[in-house]
Amino acid sequence: MSISVAAFIVYFTINRLFGDPLDSIARRQASAQIFLLEQYVDQAPADQWLDRLNKVREVSEVRYELVPLASVRGQLSGHEAAAFERGELVLDVPHKAFYRRVDLKGERYIGSEEEAVSAQNLPIDIGFALQLEMVRYVIVALVLLIPIGFWSRAHWRSLQQLSGVADRFGAGELSARARMRPRESVYPLAERIDHMADRIESLLASQRSLLHSVSHEIRTPIARLEFAMELLRDAADDPVLSKRIDGMEGDVAELKELVNELLGMARLDAGQALQRQQFALAPALKDCVDSLPPAAIGVQLDLAADLGDGNADQRLLLRAVGNLLRNALKYANGQVRLTAARLGCSAGAQQDTSAVGAMGSVGAAGAVGAVRIMVEDDGPGIPPEERERVFEPFYRLDRSRDRSTGGFGLGLSIASKAIALHGGTLAVDESPLGGARFTITLPA
Repeated sequence: MSISVAAFIVYFTINRLFGDPLDSIARRQASAQIFLLEQYVDQAPADQWLDRLNKVREVSEVRYELVPLASVRGQLSGHEAAAFERGELVLDVPHKAFYRRVDLKGERYIGSEEEAVSAQNLPIDIGFALQLEMVRYVIVALVLLIPIGFWSRAHWRSLQQLSGVADRFGAGELSARARMRPRESVYPLAERIDHMADRIESLLASQRSLLHSVSHEIRTPIARLEFAMELLRDAADDPVLSKRIDGMEGDVAELKELVNELLGMARLDAGQALQRQQFALAPALKDCVDSLPPAAIGVQLDLAADLGDGNADQRLLLRAVGNLLRNALKYANGQVRLTAARLGCSAGAQQDTSAVGAMGSVGAAGAVGAVRIMVEDDGPGIPPEERERVFEPFYRLDRSRDRSTGGFGLGLSIASKAIALHGGTLAVDESPLGGARFTITLPA
């Protein structure tokens, strides 16, 4: 489109500066008739001018006529009309004709200042002229396109390389850099992106190092506090004091749990390597449910018969599922359900269809052989505007900001990061039970 616009601009610029190329070609094609008029008829004395024009009319196939000025003025406009009034020869290319005033002062013969010479049926081939114009613009376009094509190809490859670096960096490969040569067209942009990536990697490394160091350093005073409270409990005989010691021990246990969660977050943010192994999914999920702390609410299991084996980091995957189950148990009124199925398998087609139908807006079924694990409860649920934020670290809904539910707002964030490391997704929506439904989708 840019080249087309540029071609039109060039065309009109040339027309404005040097005249219409079609007019020039047509003038060359009609040069014989113009020569007769200017070099034979015009050179005659005033009393012989009309006689010579009649002789030309007799021997030429072109029809020469004397016409009133008014009829010609009605056919011309713009610069053509101005040229005609100055006494210049004006070509009418579409009609294969030309016009010219006989005489501005009437010196040719009586009344000649009110007449014009009209020549019709000139040997002008517009098609040939247009072909020449087309050839001209094709040549111009090729001359422009060839260097632009080479430049665009190099520019596009540089942009693709830059896009690949951005994808790798966004996927967690913080060492990804463009490292382009200074002669590349996008080198200034690539250099700034590399500087930005260096800065981000440095900041994240400092943050992880600080979090890791602080978490480890806190463990020592926590251990001393636990030891001191054990000694204090042995020496305390007052029931009130013993109750306060119990509360202090609960606070220390909560602080210790927070440190462990922070260390887990630091490892996940650092992109820890997965210890993948083959293991049976159904027994592993049952063991995960059995390892939960005792609760008044039981967990309903709905595991497909063809669930088969999984190839994943078993400890990390079960930790994510366990975090979702503990979260569901906190808010459930009386029902928690764990469902697992393998998508697209013939043996479990019926169960897979029901699971996908229950999903609603959570997403597509996924690839054949993918595993979908759903944790549902009948609690108060999660408002739609909060569903994306619940996976942020330390974020908790207002109704959970009390000690009765506990937690630090890290469980769902850890689960989300653990599933992302496996290349899967974790989403939340409304459950048919009435509460929240968390859906894990793992690739085949």
